[in-house]
Amino acid sequence: MLSEHQIQGIFVPIVTPFLPSGELDLASFERMVTQLQTHDIQGIVLNGTTGESPTVAWEEVSTLMQSMTAITKNRPGQEPVRGSDQNSMPIIVGVGTNDTRASARRAEMAGSMGADAVLVVTPYYSRPSQEGIVAHYEQIAKVGVPVLAYEIPSRTGVRVDVSTMRRILDIDGVIGLKDSTGSTDFVSALTASGNSKPVLCGEDRLFHAMLCQGASGGMLASAHVETDSFLEVYRLATEGRYSESLNTFNRLLPLIELLFRESNPAPIKWLLKQQGLLASDTLRLPMTPITAGLQADLGQLLAEGPYVGK
Repeated sequence: MLSEHQIQGIFVPIVTPFLPSGELDLASFERMVTQLQTHDIQGIVLNGTTGESPTVAWEEVSTLMQSMTAITKNRPGQEPVRGSDQNSMPIIVGVGTNDTRASARRAEMAGSMGADAVLVVTPYYSRPSQEGIVAHYEQIAKVGVPVLAYEIPSRTGVRVDVSTMRRILDIDGVIGLKDSTGSTDFVSALTASGNSKPVLCGEDRLFHAMLCQGASGGMLASAHVETDSFLEVYRLATEGRYSESLNTFNRLLPLIELLFRESNPAPIKWLLKQQGLLASDTLRLPMTPITAGLQADLGQLLAEGPYVGK
């Protein structure tokens, strides 16, 4: 199981590959995970928003988890990573819904499948009160699997106050936060208030800025394709070399901007297909493939580099 001090560095929220028929593509999944584990990332996130969690059945999550566990049990050429199994890459599973009981059941099942932590989004659509949101996290944390809170108001329809988030982070079993609020204000306010639990940047374009404001790392979809460059941004920042970190990050910005010009994860899937990691860029409706214009722009970036397509 993950602990607070292990919520640092780069976590990659992995896409869910599908065959053109719409079924899981386990061969592509295994190829992608195998490639990611050659990098010094801190962990992989399964069944997050980037993994198209709204359209992935829990039985499919179980299948993917079995496959991932088999692949990541040993990382050739890498030092042991700090998960529950010292030879395994930590795996975080997205379990959050707007039904507290269902989320708690999923957290329990994820733990039984070997998840090192679970990612729990602020309850969406229902627009609960701040008290309801705190109670939601309290109930899920009681399951006993470490919880990462996930705040993304642009998708949930409700915004958690800083004071409420401090209460959530004080819950036993909540080990940190993924901050996708869209600015650095939230992490800055938490840092200023003396929050002692780690905050991961969930907004790729704000990664460097959040590191400067106290974030402990990032959970970044873009790190699928330029993993070592994102790791370099993080390493330089942790060494206090913020100017060099910013220079490296600025070279990544054109890639980040293109990967989020249209809805995630469609652009990332297209790019991974071009790189031979995915057999197909198929998405499940209502998600659709990227436009021809974005394909052209990504293709040009892929050809030019210097980072993309190395």
